[in-house]
Amino acid sequence: MTFPFSVNIIEKALTAITFNDAGLVPAIAQQHDSGEVLMMAWMNREAVSETLTTGRVCYYSRSRKGLWRKGESSGQVQTLKNFRIDCDGDTLLLLVDQKGVACHTGRRNCFYTEVTPDGLEIIAEVEKSPEELYGSSD
Repeated sequence: MTFPFSVNIIEKALTAITFNDAGLVPAIAQQHDSGEVLMMAWMNREAVSETLTTGRVCYYSRSRKGLWRKGESSGQVQTLKNFRIDCDGDTLLLLVDQKGVACHTGRRNCFYTEVTPDGLEIIAEVEKSPEELYGSSD
């Protein structure tokens, strides 16, 4: 992809997206070359626009009530490779190149808990501790 996209193309994308009543749309991040599903987060209009302008994935953090530039504190950046809008316009698929881990728990992806007949099973180990990612909690 070539960044930045033109203002005209970004506006066309924003028009094609159906944001919910809170002004958000779910965005699934998938590793572009392996197909691994990494995470789901929310985007608002500003996050979509910034992502398409810079090529660095930006989400909207509901807890912080503001933009969340993936990797800004952890260094675990997502670089956009492809931006897709689903048939209803209400879900996004971001094909990304994930540097390091995607999950705030230090795992490669956020989908590390599997439901099994015996209960819940953790199927992925921590690759990098949250303290290493975000600094000491002291």
